[in-house]
Amino acid sequence: MVPLIGIEEEYLVVDPRTRHVTPRAAEVLAAATDVLDVVHEITRFQVEARTPPSADLSELGSQLRAARKEVADAARSCGLAVVASGIPVLGDVMPPPLTDDDRYLQGKVLYRALQDEISICALHVHVDVPDAEHAVYVGNHLRPWLPTLIALAANSPFFVGRDTGYASWRVISWGRWPVSGAPPYFPSFTAYELALRALAESGALLDAKTVYWDARPSPRLPTVEIRVADVPLDVADSLTLIGLIRALVVTALTAVKRGDRGLPVPSEVLRAAYWRAARDGLRGDSLDVRHGTLVPAAVMAGRLLEHVRPALAEAGDLTFIQEGLDRLLREGSGAMRQRRAYERGNDLAEVVDDLIEATVA
Repeated sequence: MVPLIGIEEEYLVVDPRTRHVTPRAAEVLAAATDVLDVVHEITRFQVEARTPPSADLSELGSQLRAARKEVADAARSCGLAVVASGIPVLGDVMPPPLTDDDRYLQGKVLYRALQDEISICALHVHVDVPDAEHAVYVGNHLRPWLPTLIALAANSPFFVGRDTGYASWRVISWGRWPVSGAPPYFPSFTAYELALRALAESGALLDAKTVYWDARPSPRLPTVEIRVADVPLDVADSLTLIGLIRALVVTALTAVKRGDRGLPVPSEVLRAAYWRAARDGLRGDSLDVRHGTLVPAAVMAGRLLEHVRPALAEAGDLTFIQEGLDRLLREGSGAMRQRRAYERGNDLAEVVDDLIEATVA
């Protein structure tokens, strides 16, 4: 049985005249409240759209396109726009204005200057699993492939007016947090529970929702939540990543049922692979952490496809995902397309204009 998927995408609110992010998310939410599931995020620069669970990628694509259009229409009615970018391209964002919420204000006290670059937008993919224990072991199996997903999804090269030199600055910025990035390898569910107790004792966790690993048991749903990807530039990229992620989860669940709890890749090796993927994206080489070898990013994408091919075929998604992956490798990630927009006129305003258009394409 093909598991259900639920999607969350985060977008930045921008002023279409200045192209800067603007703290007017509440106005967009007020205009969109009656038409779809749109909620506030930690800063006033962001809104989040959620889809209902579905097993069908085509249906999810329709839902995401409708969500993006409704959010964009709501923003336009307020004289604003929204963009799908992992981090603000333009604007004075440090420290960002936080949404009025007691939990966010508590986080400001706890995490302090870490929140200065918290205006980040990701794609969160929830995939149904039997229980939290399965979610932990699925995370073990996903660890070697998370850098490849980073490279495919990279969509945050510019940050507040400068080229960072990275394909995904969001990944680098987010990696500073005490419980973020790739999840540790857990040999047992007991080890996972003990780790969470120690993290809570340390003060690193505000609550269960601040376990921000890129693959984690959802604190509120019977799912594994994969949150490694920048919000993609367009829906086509989102669907390619969503299909690959679900196939990774299905492949992992099959292995877990055989008693296989995953390859214990050393965290320091995985951290280096994260850095390389965030820096170079699809333009350079990637570290295959299973073998400790550096290969072209396109080769790693091909290895990922082969790894999940049976799961994609079983779901009826193989041709769709092959075509989507070919498009990504041919046209480039969101980061590469952002840089091409900049090169046309050496003007970041053109990048934001392209993002506004691509978000609802």
